[in-house]
Amino acid sequence: MFTKHKLSTGLRVITAPMKNTKTVTLLIVFGVGSKYENTHNAGVSHFLEHMFFKGTKKRPNPKIITEYLEEIGGEYNAFTSKEYTGFYAKVASQHTKRAFDMISDILLHSKFAATDIGREKGVILEEMRMYQDTPMSYVGDVFEECMYGDQPAGRSIIGSEKTIKGMKRQDFIDYYQQHYTVSNTVVCVAGNINEDRALDLVGQYFKDIPKKTMGRRQRVKESQRQPACSLHQKDTDQAHVVLGFRAYDIFDSRKYPLGLLSVILGGGMSSRLFMSVREKLGLAYYIGCDNQTYTDSGYLGVHAGLDKSKIAKALQVILAEFAKVRDKGISQKELKKAKEYIKGKTLMGLETSDNYASWLTMQEVLMRKTQTIAEKFAKIEKVTATDIQRVAKQVITSSKLNLAVIGPYKEEDKFKKLLKI
Repeated sequence: MFTKHKLSTGLRVITAPMKNTKTVTLLIVFGVGSKYENTHNAGVSHFLEHMFFKGTKKRPNPKIITEYLEEIGGEYNAFTSKEYTGFYAKVASQHTKRAFDMISDILLHSKFAATDIGREKGVILEEMRMYQDTPMSYVGDVFEECMYGDQPAGRSIIGSEKTIKGMKRQDFIDYYQQHYTVSNTVVCVAGNINEDRALDLVGQYFKDIPKKTMGRRQRVKESQRQPACSLHQKDTDQAHVVLGFRAYDIFDSRKYPLGLLSVILGGGMSSRLFMSVREKLGLAYYIGCDNQTYTDSGYLGVHAGLDKSKIAKALQVILAEFAKVRDKGISQKELKKAKEYIKGKTLMGLETSDNYASWLTMQEVLMRKTQTIAEKFAKIEKVTATDIQRVAKQVITSSKLNLAVIGPYKEEDKFKKLLKI
């Protein structure tokens, strides 16, 4: 169970006591990510996340910050996405106050010293190179750039070498003051703690979050009319691809049948794509399907690592599976299995305080509402096979089709010719 609160300051708080755990997770998420950037400060959301761990007045260097939780076996980290940035600490319940002390300190009192910024530029650039050298992950960026082009949704979260090198201290201060505001913040406390104590600690440590109005962002513009392809040439031993279709945003109720469709196509080792592409033909090692939902866009996408000498055949098989499910639908057995798959994965994923806190908080940040597990399951149970085929017919069309490829290829046109469904 969980309870939502709104403090007198306007801060949104979620408390989620969990009896069967010895830990407490403190998670703070701000509704800002790389979609709120422009061409000049691309990457600042992620860079700023790094800078929160470089020093405060109370803890002037990274070593003091990290030791404060590590010396009691605690965990902490941060993450940046296109639409939110989060910070968390997970500790044994007797050290709960220490988690609040550390996280509130870095978020409210970081120095953003120019010398630290200069040094961290090198770290960010190495992170960028590491990511680009990991095609299994990087192909996702190539795909979203293919879909969204030169707008914030199409840019990498980490930014570019040019924007990272050009950032100044004032850029961080301006961005922080614009977006790290109380109306744009959600705090969640989950685990072995009672509600009253959780609220007392939140009120004590986060009372000074600024009350300014948050900044705006550019909404996604979608104007695709024909298949699109983006080829990133790289001397790899395996071809990495994402093939997908524009679909629905997070507020659209059609995300439920589309989510079930993604499970039927690529959820687990008994899914249609895994069986056809890997088990029957041996063309891939990894292959899966996801329904990605943002607040203003979404897509159904297959990600795979393919035999580079047989990539054309593999892509044709994947497209054939999409066409098959669109034209012929699914069985009742597949529908039941997909529903149970989602319910089982959801329940197993929410057993720990950190995962439960994340699940609750992301909903509140992105949608400003938080559904219970039972409410989610009820919506899934209502989906019929007809609903799934209906969204398949809406989504699986050539005019919404996009392909990203990383591999040792030079001719993009060869891939474009395959994009028919």
